[in-house]
Amino acid sequence: MSKDWEFPFRVLNLLGRLREESTSEEEEYLGAAMDALYFILRTGQSHDFEAYRESNKDGAPPLVIAAFDTKESAEAWLKNHPNPPTGADVLVAGEYHYANCSDDLKRRHLLRTKTLEHYLRAAIDDGLPPPAATFDTLEQARAWVDSQPEPPRQVVITIAGEPHLVAYHYKVGLRAIYPLSRAAPPGSINYE
Repeated sequence: MSKDWEFPFRVLNLLGRLREESTSEEEEYLGAAMDALYFILRTGQSHDFEAYRESNKDGAPPLVIAAFDTKESAEAWLKNHPNPPTGADVLVAGEYHYANCSDDLKRRHLLRTKTLEHYLRAAIDDGLPPPAATFDTLEQARAWVDSQPEPPRQVVITIAGEPHLVAYHYKVGLRAIYPLSRAAPPGSINYE
């Protein structure tokens, strides 16, 4: 992955060549991919897109566009949003929710999802590194996480003998600690 300004244009060039050699159905799909990239470029979102790609490469948690302490504050935000982000994930008290809006934007809902549990399960299945640190309490762990000059993207720690994943939600600047027991029974998690 290149971080230079030419990268999106190289991708567009490749898609254009593939489009010239494609069938009519493939041409439509490749055209849509090109339009999506042009949309990102022309709406000033190329830095966000690069950060998103970098985050995926680093194994960071799935993207969230907002974080709230309570469901009430999240619902108020969605209700009053002038252009509600249909299909986006938000965190509500550490839980993933899917923003869903009707086409006429009159009905807006936040639906609890298992996105976090699937992410944690995938991290477990990929093999966890040994814990970077061990703590007796969540408060001690939180103080350590918050004291790190660079937010950890994906670090395993133990709290009171139970493994937790420290993750960073870059879009909302949130350092989170997730118990791996949300995706696997305690005692069933192995390290590399």
